[in-house]
Amino acid sequence: MSAKIKKGDRVVLLTGKDKGRQGVVSKVLPKDERVFVAGVNMVQRHTKASQTDPNGGIKSKEASIHVSNVALVDSNGKPTRVGFKIDGDKKVRIAKTTGEVING
Repeated sequence: MSAKIKKGDRVVLLTGKDKGRQGVVSKVLPKDERVFVAGVNMVQRHTKASQTDPNGGIKSKEASIHVSNVALVDSNGKPTRVGFKIDGDKKVRIAKTTGEVING
């Protein structure tokens, strides 16, 4: 099955504490149906001091988001659903709102 959300896509969060914020997908976990969005859904982790990190302390990092809680941003800057279409001999993603082909 083709992925509706891919690495490098610009997405908007639909739910949660960061609802409405936009970002770029930095990592996709297709088996778990989760994505990481750069700079969004930040969580704090208390880390113990180690040889690689002698200070330890509280570190911020991105947490994953379920793929159903993000939507692709179309050329107008609005959230859109993703559809598929056969273009020649290739299967391409299209934005449902505008009908434009999504690059990638």
